[in-house]
Amino acid sequence: MLKSFSSRAIAPVALSLTGFVVVCILVLYSSFKRDLIRDTVEQETSCAKIVISATRYSMMRDDREALYHIISSIGAQKRVEHLRIFNKKGVVKFSSDPRELNHVVDKTKAGCVECHSGPKPKVRLGSMQLARRFVNAKGHSVLAITAPIYNDASCSASGCHVPPSQQKLLGTLDIGMSTKTLDNRLRVLRWKMTVFCIMFLILSVGGVSALLKRNLLAPLDQLMDYVKGVSAGNLSDDFPRGVSEIEAFGRIYLDMARKKHLAEAELIKIRGNGNISNKEDV
Repeated sequence: MLKSFSSRAIAPVALSLTGFVVVCILVLYSSFKRDLIRDTVEQETSCAKIVISATRYSMMRDDREALYHIISSIGAQKRVEHLRIFNKKGVVKFSSDPRELNHVVDKTKAGCVECHSGPKPKVRLGSMQLARRFVNAKGHSVLAITAPIYNDASCSASGCHVPPSQQKLLGTLDIGMSTKTLDNRLRVLRWKMTVFCIMFLILSVGGVSALLKRNLLAPLDQLMDYVKGVSAGNLSDDFPRGVSEIEAFGRIYLDMARKKHLAEAELIKIRGNGNISNKEDV
């Protein structure tokens, strides 16, 4: 299919450059996406810690009405999809959705299985291990953080809980935030990187093609025209110059053509002399 020298020279370069750029863009996008998700998880983890701190005073006073009000107010925010607090047994005690109250959380689902995968629940996990992403019943993409609520001396001093030496974990806060902003940022990033990739390929492939045509393909075309002219009998030394290899080839071909021309002329001369001798003998 690619029979011309120009297509054979440009096509492999264009394909190699395209493949390299596409792979680099994919790797770069994956890195950006991972960083954005990590930053979002860290922000939500900080938000979960703020909620725990905001509800701590009400928990210590056992002020359930104030605690319900705090959970409901935070859960009504625009990006918050759900907010719930459940005890160590997995029973939902406070929630932004009243329908979830006193329901038992499935410990085999994402967000719970990370701690409850072994015979003994894990007490501490990293922020990325506490995060999970899913689509809720409303069809919204959610990034949820499960933050443990630890026991300390102030909790046991109020008489509500046993000392921390006997129970390290009091419960868990689960907050889910909409990923609409994150998805929009990733969508814009994909669009920008796609446009950049197309522009870079056009400029790079076009630039490489122009350089190849100027420095190699055009001199080759001139050489072909010169060879055709020499074959037609034009023995001038007007061969292409500028590229040493092509210039050397043109000079060698010219020398061969001139030697051939001299040999043919000598042969014609010899034949002419032979014919004259034959006529004299007759």
